[in-house]
Amino acid sequence: MNAAIPRAEHPRPDFMRDTFLNLNGEWQFAYDDADAGLREGWQRPGTALPLRITVPFAYQTRMSGLGPTDEIHPILWYRRGFAVPEKMAGRRVLLRFGAVDYRCSVYVNGEMVGGHAGGYMPFALDITGALRAGENDLCLRVEDAPDCAQPRGKQYWGRGLMGCWYTPVSGIWQTVYLEAVGACALTRLRVVPDIDRQLFTADIALDREPDPDMTLELTASFEGRMCRRVTATLSGRRASVPVSLSQRGGVDPIELWSPERPALYDLEVRLLKGETVVDRVRTYFGMRSIEVKAGRVYLNHRRLYQRLVLDQGYWPDSLLTPPSDEALRRDVELTLQLGYNGARKHQKLEDPRYYYWADRLGLLVWGEVPSAYDFSFETVRNLSDTLADFIDRDYNHPSIICWVPLNESWGVPEISADPRQQAAARMLVQQARALDGTRLVSSNDGWEQVEGDICALHDYAADGATLARHFEDRRAVEVGGCDVRACYARGSAPAGEAFMVTEYGGIAFNSIGPQGEMGGMQTWGYHDKVGSEEAFFNRFASVTAAIRAIPYCQGYCYTQLTDVMQEINGVLTPDRRCKVSVKRFAAINRREG
Repeated sequence: MNAAIPRAEHPRPDFMRDTFLNLNGEWQFAYDDADAGLREGWQRPGTALPLRITVPFAYQTRMSGLGPTDEIHPILWYRRGFAVPEKMAGRRVLLRFGAVDYRCSVYVNGEMVGGHAGGYMPFALDITGALRAGENDLCLRVEDAPDCAQPRGKQYWGRGLMGCWYTPVSGIWQTVYLEAVGACALTRLRVVPDIDRQLFTADIALDREPDPDMTLELTASFEGRMCRRVTATLSGRRASVPVSLSQRGGVDPIELWSPERPALYDLEVRLLKGETVVDRVRTYFGMRSIEVKAGRVYLNHRRLYQRLVLDQGYWPDSLLTPPSDEALRRDVELTLQLGYNGARKHQKLEDPRYYYWADRLGLLVWGEVPSAYDFSFETVRNLSDTLADFIDRDYNHPSIICWVPLNESWGVPEISADPRQQAAARMLVQQARALDGTRLVSSNDGWEQVEGDICALHDYAADGATLARHFEDRRAVEVGGCDVRACYARGSAPAGEAFMVTEYGGIAFNSIGPQGEMGGMQTWGYHDKVGSEEAFFNRFASVTAAIRAIPYCQGYCYTQLTDVMQEINGVLTPDRRCKVSVKRFAAINRREG
């Protein structure tokens, strides 16, 4: 790994080719508040931009070299040069972006090669026709307005800080890289596990029509030992290839993925023309199932009680962009050490390498779509596009077991009674089920739910006795709601969902972590701050025991893993120091003491 290049590792372990050139590092940069760039031809090669920024960090961050700042600049420009490596010669070259918030146009050697809208998802552009020998010029124009129809998550739409919303992230905030492919290339490789039949199905898509004599070769292996190799013919741009993992003449079962044993299979898919390899992609997958039956959650047909922590994925010097791959792995490890078996990644589509470490280390994950805050035609379309792209990008991660399209009625504020907002929520639930039949869905996590697999309520009661009283009678909860709002939107009713308390706790210290004023805002948690470790554990043990005593409850999610700016109710400080005894905290989670 090149230490001079930030985030130099391959950004997609679940979709890897051998050809890879990382374009992170120093780029030229400019603010264009007057929107003069296009008129003045900034996209043309040779036009120097006045500032320097370290990609993939947003200008608001310290690690970008320009921050920290809460200034709002709605139009940004980026520029850098690059040369295509010799190993990519004679092949098509794709330019890939992990994420650019929010809308961008991309130019190579002054020619517009494409664009993209959507701040959290990757995109790729075939730039082969715009390339020239030697040095090439790459330029981006990015727009990121404080628009509440955009899926924003916790990115505040104004300056400063507000409530539980934080400094936004604009422009490039995930890795940029080049990749070489053949005349025909794989664009999608989804592995659908079927543990009952001991097989998986590889759903494969190509970017153009294959030649008549092209074939697919799939090789599955486990811990370096080949399990199965199959060849499939092509009749168009898509193929669905079932591959059995059962041992002929043997008695060994397939390896199942679970938090206790996160077993992963490797899969290589080669597109062949005779003996010539036209394209090759490597991925991995886990054989596991997740389902709800009669109000209970089952992982691989075994009862699952979920102990989740709310994780917002912010870092003090880089905001939404993880500062390193090691930082991502450390977050997963800390979550497990605290006694949790899962995380609800809150209001953020996380860096794909977070899910990679969750897959490898055995952490369950809920994937949540970042909220918009206005309800409009654009809002519905943007949420739908983001959910579809989220599922497309991260389908192969066995750690992800639940999709969350909406949170606490954000973006659908009148969902309780408005049929159109209810229809939007149902549409997102059905979209998730149509695109992915292997995972659960929590429709509007918190309250005012429509349909889904989880009945997810939020309750920040200050003590266990109050919390127990709130959930004493399940029927009363379903009819009357939680402590804040109705459990179901009007016209919706219980339908066998699994009940969970998916936010609670939020206990803040008055003496550990960042204190006092931050940007003119008082730091906060839920209810009174505690003054000692003993006071923390008295409260944490009380509310956690009360939830675990709810007979119909299938799990919980504690708020939250880390402090984030003015919100100081994390178990960890922003730099990931634990405020309390890890051993004692984990014992309460695991009911070991």
